[in-house]
Amino acid sequence: MIVIGVDTGGTFTDFVYYKDGKWGVLKLLSDPKNPGKVVIEGKNIIAGENKDIILIHGSTVATNAILEKKGAKAALITNKGFEDIIDIGRQNRSQLYNLKYRKTQSLISPEHRYGVKCRVDYSGTILKDLDSQEVENIIEELINQGIESVAVCLLFSFKEHKHERIIGELLKKSGFYYSLSSEILNEFREYERMSTTVVNTYVGPKIARYLQFLKDNMGLKGFSIMQSNGGIISADTAINESVRTVLSGPAGGVIGAYEIGKFMGIDKLITFDMGGTSTDVSLIDKEPILTTESKIDEYPIKVPMISIHTVGAGGGSIAFIDKGGALRVGPISAGADPGPICYGKGEEITVTDANCFLNRLLPDYFLGGKMRLDKHRLYPFFEKLAKKANLDVGELAEGVISISNTVMEKAIRVITIEKGFDPKEFTLFTFGGAGALHACFLAKLLNIPRVLIPQNPGTLSAIGMVLADVVKDYSKTVMLKENEIKTNELKDLLKDLCKRATKDLLFEGIDEKDILLEKFLDMRYVGQSYEITVPFVDNFIDVFHKEHERLYGYANRGKETEVVNIRLRAIGKREKLKLERSEETFSKIDDRAIICKRDVIFDGKTLKTDIYKREYLRNGNVIKPPAIIVEHTSTIVVPPFCTASVDEIGNVILELES
Repeated sequence: MIVIGVDTGGTFTDFVYYKDGKWGVLKLLSDPKNPGKVVIEGKNIIAGENKDIILIHGSTVATNAILEKKGAKAALITNKGFEDIIDIGRQNRSQLYNLKYRKTQSLISPEHRYGVKCRVDYSGTILKDLDSQEVENIIEELINQGIESVAVCLLFSFKEHKHERIIGELLKKSGFYYSLSSEILNEFREYERMSTTVVNTYVGPKIARYLQFLKDNMGLKGFSIMQSNGGIISADTAINESVRTVLSGPAGGVIGAYEIGKFMGIDKLITFDMGGTSTDVSLIDKEPILTTESKIDEYPIKVPMISIHTVGAGGGSIAFIDKGGALRVGPISAGADPGPICYGKGEEITVTDANCFLNRLLPDYFLGGKMRLDKHRLYPFFEKLAKKANLDVGELAEGVISISNTVMEKAIRVITIEKGFDPKEFTLFTFGGAGALHACFLAKLLNIPRVLIPQNPGTLSAIGMVLADVVKDYSKTVMLKENEIKTNELKDLLKDLCKRATKDLLFEGIDEKDILLEKFLDMRYVGQSYEITVPFVDNFIDVFHKEHERLYGYANRGKETEVVNIRLRAIGKREKLKLERSEETFSKIDDRAIICKRDVIFDGKTLKTDIYKREYLRNGNVIKPPAIIVEHTSTIVVPPFCTASVDEIGNVILELES
């Protein structure tokens, strides 16, 4: 059997596979017009005609559909008079001082929103029943309008979902792709519930077509999709719950870092994933941190996701001079086509071009020598922009790197310092094709003492997919004040979710003995607007007070609390492919690892720099700075202020000068 993990990115599609007892990697240029074609091409290169394949896929299809506004032609059915909740939202202005600010346009236009005259109150009591004929009339109009998918979100359907289910049955008979809010997000807060359901409806048909195309053309034994919560689900489940696949690629990287860190006994990690288009950072404090307050292009998505902060700084980010004469970098990217200048087609300077110009990226060793970079193409473009910026070409190149580093430094500050975490207590776990070029400079800016770069860092997201468990999340709004809470009642409510979760995981092919059910409560002080998620243990109220104090600096133990939602995280444990550990230690570096010396620019100085091949570095090897380590999926820069060493599973550890 062959196990393949696939991560489709903006510039490259990464493959990691386990075949004949050995790990392998493959990296192909992405095709934005038909990403599935590259997945099939990679599978054929790896497995040929072999059909005994399990494939786990993380895709940007859902994310790109939202960002590019290329999802389905969708409609919304809600209560009469509430059709515009999706536009009204919370009336937040994300750019408070921008006088020309306009909210992001809704995914469903006003003429495709329909109201029905049924009504349920806050307690779940039906005040006015649903008229099926009214729904039939709406469906007839939906057909005439050429609508492809429909979101159904009625008030208080998390308490009573009868009307939504009736509408769903009628839509199903008419052949529509549809999403019910009571199935996608069974929680209160109608705007967030509606937004999440609308996103699912908008991306669902495109995801369904994409996954069906792969299923029809690959003949796989098993086909799973990475979710943004760090777990995998079957392709069939992903078709119905497509919203859970948004940001699935970055989530794979976090899980890969978590599993490798756990294997090495390191439980405090800052993950730094720099690819061609963007950089994703996340925090692991014993476990990956989850959030239910994510947004994609200002659209709230309230399903649990790994908390990942993304900025538009990647290897393909374009440098330019703004109207004020300042040098800027990103967020616009050259992407896979035309790509950076040194790839042979691009004509705008990118971060990759700056690294190549400074000799930190070696033209003859890029992608293991399979894709040669054209450094000579860079000079006229650098001279032109340097003249415009009133800099020399070397200053321009280092300026591009420094600016992109500053953007990424700010991103890491958001998930650490702004959340009360000290970066000095963490290890910077670096991956992505471009991450190892910048990691040490970021660590220095943030006083992070250690950088860890795994084997094949350019494909870690795909590795994470292969190592991930099956994970499904469930929730239900209960709204119980402290004096109303009975522990046995909460256990009974959670028992219903547990039965559903067990049934779903058995459907996913998980053995009952491998199912782990983790129970949580969303709690707050009565009168607060937002909740804290705490584990459901006997002293959960005391745990809430302590967590509130940790997060906000105080606990009001005399104030009444309430449980807002109950949550269940169901984990189906999969057999993990084992990481190989070296038992031998080598002090001497293999002669095959030493390639040559090159002139590399650091802080305006040209330094003789040793070049190494990573494939020949072994456990115990120490590399003195400055140095560059080349490998198939990435290039590691060891600047003058770092020392590198190799550990027993092949990670490169960079220690910064204190």
